[in-house]
Formats: sequence, C-alpha cells, structure tokens
Amino acid sequence: MTSGVETRAGAMDDVLDAARARASAGEDKGLLGKVIDAVRGEPAAADKNTLAADLFAVVDALDSSVALRRAITDPSTPEESRRNLVQGLFGGKISKTAAAVVADGAAMRWPGGRSFAEALERQAVRAQLISADDAGNLGEAEDELFRFARTVESNPELRNTLANRGATVAQRQELIADILGDRATETTVVLAQRAVTARERTFAHTIEGFVTLAAEQRNRVVATVRVATALTDEQRSRLQASLSRQAGREVALQEVIDPSVVGGVRVELGDEVVEGTVAARLLAARRLFD
Repeated sequence: MTSGVETRAGAMDDVLDAARARASAGEDKGLLGKVIDAVRGEPAAADKNTLAADLFAVVDALDSSVALRRAITDPSTPEESRRNLVQGLFGGKISKTAAAVVADGAAMRWPGGRSFAEALERQAVRAQLISADDAGNLGEAEDELFRFARTVESNPELRNTLANRGATVAQRQELIADILGDRATETTVVLAQRAVTARERTFAHTIEGFVTLAAEQRNRVVATVRVATALTDEQRSRLQASLSRQAGREVALQEVIDPSVVGGVRVELGDEVVEGTVAARLLAARRLFD
C-alpha cells in the first residue's frame, strides 16, 4: 500500500515537472520572439539568409556534447558568463545575428541542456518558415512538406532507407535532395533534410510537426482529412468553413486519399478525430446490439 508520504512526494514531483514544463515553454516563447525580431528586423542580408542554417549548426553541436549543453545552460553560472561562452565558442563561426540569438537563449533558464537544444531547433525551423512567409511561398512549402511526409509513409522502402542509421545523415539528406530536386521550394528541401536528424520521432512525424509550425505561422490549424476519393472544390470549401467555425480560426485542410475509408470522411483536427465514414457508422450500429 502506498503511504501518504509517498503519495504526496509523487504529487510534488508532478507539480515540479509541470512547473518545469511551463518554465521551458515560457523561455521557448521568449526565444521565439528573439528569432522573429532577428528575421523581421533589419539584420544584414547575409545574416538573415543564414539564420536557420546557423541555428541548426549550433543545435548539432549541442546534440553532440553533453558537457557543452550543461555548460551553456548551467543555472549556477552567471548569465553574462553563459553569453560570453556562446560568443567564444560560436563567434565568427556563425553570423552575428545567430550568435546573439543563441547567447540570449543561453542566458535564459532551462530545465536542462536538451530542452534548450530542442527549443533552439524549433526556432531554427520557424526562422526558415518566416523567411518563406516573407518570400510569399509559405503555403506552397506547407503543402509540399505534408505531401512528402505522406509519400514517405506510404513507401516502406523509402521510409526504411531514411530511418537507416547505418547510412550517414549526409547520405540520407543527399537522397532527399535527389528526390525533391528543383520540384520543391528551398524551404521544403531544407526542412525535409533536417527531418532526417529526428531525435525520437519518425521522419514523417517530424515533418508533420514542421507542417503544424507552418500553419501556426499563418495563424491556422491543420486538419488531416482522409477520404476514399478526392473531395470536390465545393466539398472542400464547405468542410473547411465548418471546421474553421469549430476551431475558432482558419483551418488548413490536408487531404489524404485512403482506400480503407469506406465512404464519408475521417477528420483529424489536433487531438480530435471526427469519424463520418460508413465503416465507423456500421461499427457504432453493431455496438448497439452487443
């Protein structure tokens, strides 16, 4: 039987974990603000063009060294010392704008070095997406990323090849460049290649996370619509309007043709799943007689 002390200790651990998560989320937003300022401000054109790549390079360096992650995020080290450490390590190797973003981020409080690396990677992705938005092709990149994720998921050989840790990251990224070539936007190629380094999620799930960030950049949410046959323009318009009312903001429809969907439509909106398929209705009917 669990003692009251153990129960309270477990509850306290849960509270602390939640507090750490909130703190990390708060710092993540603070870091996002700095990235937005860096991209939307007036940095040198060269700095702006390389910001995402520079931040990804720092993330790779952090991922490769536990000692480095600890040193940069150690809360017992004065903020200015952490800033100086970043400048000493990366100054001259990445742009001044990127170094400033990393130094400011290092000065924040993080639950751990890995949390900082993960937050920095999200901001690198957002920097790439913001640049695409400024260039007017964010919507195109969002659609391309989603389609490529579906292509990988539906092709076991390609999926396994991209997940094969026996091949180097560079080799797998070269494969993606060969597949996409000049048929996709630069942002799509860059982020698809970045997804190869996915830490804990699959390649396709990592790209789907990028798609979500792209939708957020446009103040939209993504709804994945699974149908047996393609929707007509009228059906897409009506469904999009209905889901937008439900979500309280614009919804971006990503359509997936799935032969296993027997009539109707299956909609995944965030954590919600709406089943309007014949198969789902038959299953519900059967349960009435169980």
